Amino acid sequence: MTLKNNAQSSFEEFVLEDGFHLLEFRNKTTNNQRFERDIDNSFIQLHFCLQGTIKFLFNKGAYSLDVLDKRVILLYNPQQKLPINLEIRPKTTAISLLISIKQFHYLFSKEANYIPFLSDENSHKKYYDDSEIKKSVLDVLQQIINKKINNSIKDLYLKGKVYELLSLHFQKEENIDGEYCPFLVDESHVLKIRKAKDIIITNMVEPPSLQELATEVGITLKKLKEGFKQIYGDTVYSFLFDYKMEHARKLLETNKHNVNEVGAQVGYSTASHFIAAFKKKFGTTPKQYVKSLSL
Repeated sequence: MTLKNNAQSSFEEFVLEDGFHLLEFRNKTTNNQRFERDIDNSFIQLHFCLQGTIKFLFNKGAYSLDVLDKRVILLYNPQQKLPINLEIRPKTTAISLLISIKQFHYLFSKEANYIPFLSDENSHKKYYDDSEIKKSVLDVLQQIINKKINNSIKDLYLKGKVYELLSLHFQKEENIDGEYCPFLVDESHVLKIRKAKDIIITNMVEPPSLQELATEVGITLKKLKEGFKQIYGDTVYSFLFDYKMEHARKLLETNKHNVNEVGAQVGYSTASHFIAAFKKKFGTTPKQYVKSLSL
C-alpha cells in the first residue's frame, strides 16, 4: 500500500461489519498513486470511480483493466484470488466496497428475496460487470465522500448510506419481469435451489433430510449441497439455523410469546435446547435479550 494520507491524497477504510468494508480513495496530485491489498476469493468487489480513472493490475501487471470516470465494475471469482492492485490516476476519486458472500446474501436474499449468486454449473467462471454509475447512486457516493458528521455517528451514517447505495445499484428496472438476479446464469438450477430454501423455511419445525429435499426439487444431492453453498454462502442446515434464530429473535421482540412458545415455533422441543442455540447465535439468552430491549 503506497497511497499515503497527505494534503492532496488520502485513503480511508471503514469496517461496516464483519465481511463488509468501505474503501475511499482520493488522489488530487498530478502523479499516479498505488494501492495494494490482499483479499481472498470469498469477497465480491464493487469499485465506483466518481472522477478520473483507476487502472486494475492483474497477475503482477501482466494485464490491466481501466475503471473510467462515472463507471462501476463488479468483480468476483470463487476459484481464484483477486487481490486489489490499483494505479490511481491523478485527479481521481473512488469508492470500493468489499462484501463477503454471506453478507451479500444476507442483504439481497434474506431481506429482499433476491438471488445473488452464481449457479453450480458456472461456479468455475469469474463474474465481471462494467456499467455506468446511475445518477441516484452517484448522489449517494458524493454524500459519502463529502460527509461532515460527528465521529460518534460516522459508522452508523456510512452503514446507512452504503445500504442505500447497494439497493439503488441493484434495483431492478421497471421493464424487467420477475425477480432481479445480479448473478443469474442458469435460471432453472437457481430456481430449484431457491425452492429448496423455501421448503426448509416452510418446514423449519420438521425439516426434510437433504436427500428428501434434493429429490423434491429434482436435483442430485451433490448439486443441492454445492449449489446451496454457492448461492447462499452456507450449508443447508447452517442457513436454516441462522434463519430460525433470526425468526426467533423477531418473535421475542413482539413480546407476545414466552421463551417456550418461541422455541417450539422454530422447532425446539425443549426450552433448554432453544436457549443454548439462541446463546450460540447471539451470545445472550432469550430472556436476557428481551430485557435488553426494554433498556
